[in-house]
Amino acid sequence: MIYQIVYLLLDVAVGLVAGMCLLRAYMQFQRIPMSVRAGNPAGPFIFALSDWIVLPLRRVLPRTPAVDVASLLAAFLLELAQFGVLWVLQGAQGDGVSVPVMAFFGVVRLLISGLTGLVVIYAMLSWIRMNSEATDLLDRLVAPPLTPIRRQLPLVGGVDLSPLALLVLLQIANLVMLSAQAWVLAWV
Repeated sequence: MIYQIVYLLLDVAVGLVAGMCLLRAYMQFQRIPMSVRAGNPAGPFIFALSDWIVLPLRRVLPRTPAVDVASLLAAFLLELAQFGVLWVLQGAQGDGVSVPVMAFFGVVRLLISGLTGLVVIYAMLSWIRMNSEATDLLDRLVAPPLTPIRRQLPLVGGVDLSPLALLVLLQIANLVMLSAQAWVLAWV
C-alpha cells in the first residue's frame, strides 16, 4: 500500500512539473509568447513550475530556435527520477536498464495525455464560446493538430467533429505506445 501511495504522489508531482516542461517546449515551438501582456495567462504558472529545472539546463545545453531542448530534457529527467525512485522502492532488482526506457515512455504518455486534456477542454469551451485570453491561448495550442483533421472531416450539421476525431487518434496512439512499451521492455 505504501508503494501505491508513493507511486500516486510521484505520478501527480512529476506529471504536473514535467507536463509544464513539455507545454513550455510546445509553446516555444509554436512561437506562443509566454508573458501575460502578450495574452498568455498561463505563462507565469508554467514558469513558476518549470524554471527551477529548465534554467540550469539552458546554461549547459546549446540553444536552438525551434526546439526547447532544455525543457524536453527536463521532462525526461523528471520521469527518469520518478521511475528510478520507484525501481529502488521495489528492491532495485535487475540492472536498471528499464528505468530510462520507462522514462522515455513516460514522456510520451505525458504528451498524449496532455494533448488529450487540452482537446477535451477546448471542445467543452467551444460550446460556450467565451472570448478570453485563455480560450485564445487554448485555440493556438490545439489548432496545429486539429487543422489537418479539419481539412479532411467536414462539418456535420454545423458541428466540428475534429476534436472527437483527434481524441480517438490520441487514444489509438496511447494503445500503440503501450504495446511498444511492452515490446521494448520484453527485450530489455
